[in-house]
Amino acid sequence: MPLPIELWLIHPKREATQAFAWRFDGLPSVRCVQTSYENLEPHDCFVTAANCYGIMNAGIDAAVIGVHGVELCTRIQNRILDEYLGEQPVGTAIIEPTRSARNPYVCHAPTMRIPGSICGTDNVYRATFAALTSIYRYNVSHDHPIHSVALPAMGCGFGGMDFSESARQMATAYTHYLSPPHHLDWDNVVGREKAICYDGDTRIIQT
Repeated sequence: MPLPIELWLIHPKREATQAFAWRFDGLPSVRCVQTSYENLEPHDCFVTAANCYGIMNAGIDAAVIGVHGVELCTRIQNRILDEYLGEQPVGTAIIEPTRSARNPYVCHAPTMRIPGSICGTDNVYRATFAALTSIYRYNVSHDHPIHSVALPAMGCGFGGMDFSESARQMATAYTHYLSPPHHLDWDNVVGREKAICYDGDTRIIQT
């Protein structure tokens, strides 16, 4: 079963936090915070909406590096080189210490291979679910677990996804994190795929 965490959804624009509030309505332990990364209160782990190469010089990645220094970027890139042979796939995530007591961990979860539109894809779902499951695996194997997890509006910068669709995919990932299946069969798979690919009766993602 998943371990309890607090999910903080952050963005400086009210439009984004409104989308978060709508899509995450009814889900437990969620906060919507209208703020920039630089002004975010202390938390355990921040999830970066990254690219597959760990080049963190734009968007929310640049804000993270601006706070923690280029050494963090170098460590993440070295792990991508060592663990993924130079390209971390969308749908994977790595947790790296920041060496800051204020926000001690970053979770690098690519939403795109290179900067560009990800509209019509499930990349935000995949990145968010990867981040949550990597935090789960970290927590079951460490004495000092991650409790508060902050995420931006994933894929809404260079990815071009609108706030509502990003929030929908993020909320779906969190729902699946909270309610993992007890067994695997095609009925379960079909249900998950419908939740990922459809917004109500409208198909958003073509697989």
